Amino acid sequence: MKVAILGGSFDPVHREHVRLAEAAIEELGLGRLLIMPSYRAPHKTKGAFASGEDRLAMCRLAFSGLQNAEVSDFELNAGGTSYTYLTCRWLKERFPAAERYFLVGADMLENFFSWREPDEILKNVALVACGRGKQEICGLHGRFRERFGCDFSELGFRGGEVSSTAIRTALAFGKEPEELAPTVLGYIRERGLYRYEAARALELEKPERREHSYRVAQLATERAKSLGVPFEQALLAAMLHDCGKYVPLSSPLLSGFSAPKDVPEPVLHQYTGAFLAEHAFGIKDEEILRAIMYHTSGREDMSTLEKLLFLADLLEEGRTFRGVEALRALFWQDLDACLARSLKEQVEYLRTTGKPIYPLTLQAERFYSKGENAEK
Repeated sequence: MKVAILGGSFDPVHREHVRLAEAAIEELGLGRLLIMPSYRAPHKTKGAFASGEDRLAMCRLAFSGLQNAEVSDFELNAGGTSYTYLTCRWLKERFPAAERYFLVGADMLENFFSWREPDEILKNVALVACGRGKQEICGLHGRFRERFGCDFSELGFRGGEVSSTAIRTALAFGKEPEELAPTVLGYIRERGLYRYEAARALELEKPERREHSYRVAQLATERAKSLGVPFEQALLAAMLHDCGKYVPLSSPLLSGFSAPKDVPEPVLHQYTGAFLAEHAFGIKDEEILRAIMYHTSGREDMSTLEKLLFLADLLEEGRTFRGVEALRALFWQDLDACLARSLKEQVEYLRTTGKPIYPLTLQAERFYSKGENAEK
């Protein structure tokens, strides 16, 4: 018999997980495929967003119609960090006479060399990799053979570009991602998973502004992963950044708010937004509040979250100003360089049009242009 493990956070489980499982069963001729939600993945600094119980239930719904697939609670019951070498050791003990495989995506295969006890893993299973989207894995064979004295195999199936981060962001905004099976989406709605109380702030925005906030959140949460910014910080900052845009100063929601002096009208909502985020929607994280407070003007020496929100607001896919594509490319390469160039172009635009330049913006432009010039 041939048996394999498909592990992951499954937070939440989506259609590409199921398609990969189907392909593995067919291509490898598996008699049994164990779908194994992790308790806590080694490469993640925090646990899953949904509980183990909920992720297990969602997997059972998603894979219920797939023959030879079963959902295992082994890693969830083990608790702690879900190290693959321990799971593969357990697999050999349970199926000593079987041909054993462990399925891994292209993104994780690149990091396999730094996994805990990789040689131990390969003593117990054969590694099978699956490419996704534009990710390439063929170039890793030589390095793999040199390091381990054996090779991994590849599935002919290539998965689509589906991001769990993007799905969680969509769910937080009340969307219905097409990547989720109807049964899984129904479970998520019933249990209230991936929702945030602060999403009430979106009710203060016009429909087109809510869509803007959603696009900002999609961009910010995706980029946050490579910057070390927690998902929830990026999400909530983006979700709430424009919550003050349509709230008049006379509103009871702004009782106790005091506006800084000489703030241009286009900038004022960053201050009212930060006030509302804290006093109306319960945000106590100072980093999130500062990101909202300076997302339009910028300022000197911004935190990574502040830079991220400032640029995501400027560069979300609905923006169409000249030069935006070049800035978007730079956004994924070098956040500080993108910020310096964006501030420079913003100040030049304001000067050309004769519009007032808020002092914080001018100070930010000078601060970050110095850093860019120093690098040159």
